[in-house]
Amino acid sequence: MGKTAIDETSTDGEFKRTESSFRSWISSKEGCDIPAVADRYHLYISYACPWASRCFATLKLKGLDHAIGVTSTKPKWERTKEGEGHFGWTFPSSDNEEPGAQPDPINNAKTVRELYDIANPNYTGKYTVPVLWDKAKKTIVNNENSDIIRMLNSEFNHLAKRPDFDLYPRDLQAKIDEVNAWVYDSINNGVYRCGFATKQKPYEEAFEALFNALDRCEDILSKQRYLCGNVFTEADLRLFKTLIRFDEVSSGVYVVHFKCNKKLIREYPNLFNFVKDVYQMDGISDTVRMDHIKKHYYGSHPSINPYGVIPVGSVIDYSTPHDRHKFNT
Repeated sequence: MGKTAIDETSTDGEFKRTESSFRSWISSKEGCDIPAVADRYHLYISYACPWASRCFATLKLKGLDHAIGVTSTKPKWERTKEGEGHFGWTFPSSDNEEPGAQPDPINNAKTVRELYDIANPNYTGKYTVPVLWDKAKKTIVNNENSDIIRMLNSEFNHLAKRPDFDLYPRDLQAKIDEVNAWVYDSINNGVYRCGFATKQKPYEEAFEALFNALDRCEDILSKQRYLCGNVFTEADLRLFKTLIRFDEVSSGVYVVHFKCNKKLIREYPNLFNFVKDVYQMDGISDTVRMDHIKKHYYGSHPSINPYGVIPVGSVIDYSTPHDRHKFNT
């Protein structure tokens, strides 16, 4: 039976995410086994998934669209295998079935699960996105978003249209790693620890940690443009992809669906302006589809929202002016 993130809630009611399984590394070094060359790799994503859309955003920021193909799944989980109760990421049968989603052009797979079965017929883990696919070896190179971001950032510079755009600059790496650690635990994964908790205590513990961390981000961003200074890094991209899904306006999946309802992001002046700042960077808005986000969360978690009703909400315009230019860049 296939597994999903919902299955990772322990008997004590706490959500505990398991690690990714495919962790090979593409390299620009001469003679390496998995070389960074054009037209060999394909990135499978979902616009709904914050982890996958981070990778798509990195690809766009670096200007690698011409060298690495991208295919998005449909937003709402569907049955992946007849006779089983597993629901997961699926591909449309045509370009017209679901706006923003495409049929698989590489393997003609109907589901992401099929990609994992091709890569390893004995695989028993989750069938997650992102998937970075090696067309030459017909297998999954990597399905860990943090690895994929780093590879796209550093190993394809000879192909990138923006090779000098560095999300992981050497002089900030220790700081980025430190920020990533607490942002991941309390915010990126923290919203899931709230949403997938099945008992009150772990929910409240995750809730408190989440809003303490958001307060910490608000304080940091009151003094500098980005999390690690006045240079945009992967730490900012990782935070942005959670915040853009937060409020009840637009997608609202965390404040409503995951019960993260103490405070809205637009009630944090610096965080809200930070979100607009990042959203307006070249290529970022192309990686944000609110329709996919809402359809996925409200339609794919029947244990949380059994009828699949999607809140209407209102619309927030992230293209309006922000105040982040007040900091030197």
